[in-house]
Amino acid sequence: MSVLAGLETYLYVICSVLLFPVVAGLVLLTFWVVICFGGFLREYIERRGGGSAPVQRYERGLGRELQAIQDRQVLDVEAERLLQKAELELIKSLDRVRFVIRVGPALGLMGTLIPMGISLSSLAQGDMPKMAGSMVTAFTTVVVGLACSVAAYIMSLVKEKWVRADMREMECMTEVVLRRSDGGGLSEGGEVRGDAVS
Repeated sequence: MSVLAGLETYLYVICSVLLFPVVAGLVLLTFWVVICFGGFLREYIERRGGGSAPVQRYERGLGRELQAIQDRQVLDVEAERLLQKAELELIKSLDRVRFVIRVGPALGLMGTLIPMGISLSSLAQGDMPKMAGSMVTAFTTVVVGLACSVAAYIMSLVKEKWVRADMREMECMTEVVLRRSDGGGLSEGGEVRGDAVS
């Protein structure tokens, strides 16, 4: 019985020690959501104006990288490499938001259960003020964690549509360059010509 009590005490100490990192993680998570929302808002304004920064960067890079390549097979491989690299960057931008969707509820749940254990311990000792403080911490952490997750989920839904649209546009640009590679499809400045594909 003493062994079980020792193990329970050990687990209780671990839970108590984890409270501070969990609360600190939730605070950092809220800052991360604000930063992500700022980037999301900036991108939204850019796209409302008809532009897409990732597509424009890809277009410039595509013209610059492929301009000097004469061998058709090398051109195909290099264009595919550039396309995959650009698509990977788009997916990474989504992962920054998806991280919050997964971590927010987990931290919120931990931030709820740990103070509730402390609160029950305080109740057993008759320390009502400490119990009340622990319960406040328990409820606020879960609300903050869920709020961060919901905000990140909404941003990810919109960003996924943007990423799919950008990928289609990049694939189209790459196809245009490859079809025109035999006829000098890149201009002297390294830009992709905008006229229609025959």
